[in-house]
Amino acid sequence: MNQQSTPNSNVKVRKEEGRTISIIRAFLLAILLLGLVGSGAELLLLNHVESLLQWIPVVLILLSFVALGWHAVRRTPASTRAIQGTMVAFIAAGLAGFYFHYQGSAEFKLESNPSLAGWQLFWEAIRGKAPPALAPGVMIQLGLIGLAYTYRHPGLLASTKTELKDDWRTK
Repeated sequence: MNQQSTPNSNVKVRKEEGRTISIIRAFLLAILLLGLVGSGAELLLLNHVESLLQWIPVVLILLSFVALGWHAVRRTPASTRAIQGTMVAFIAAGLAGFYFHYQGSAEFKLESNPSLAGWQLFWEAIRGKAPPALAPGVMIQLGLIGLAYTYRHPGLLASTKTELKDDWRTK
């Protein structure tokens, strides 16, 4: 039996899809917040503030809390774009962090074994624990989660005169 779709059934399906997307968006936000709190705490506990470059991920995490707080209060295109901009900065910082962590790890490995070179140096540096070369990947991951949260976000559609009440809290 073939069911024909009616305008009412299409509206019902779109509402259900909207609720599903809202729930997924809420989960992404919760994961992002947990990741930000955990990463921020870890960076501070590891005293990752000894040089100007080490402050970058800490400052970005603080900026993301400001942007998310603004977004919680006013869901406007500007607050949503602020989150997106911060998350792009997270990805850039993560890529730069890979470079700096790798350089630090390679220098450390060369101090203990000056004969290392090429692939052998690369593998030793990547597997090194001080500094962990792949740790900045967390910044990239958080940036991607934040961008997924803001992807086609209803806040981007809100006019500057009206703020949008987020879907999952109003349904």
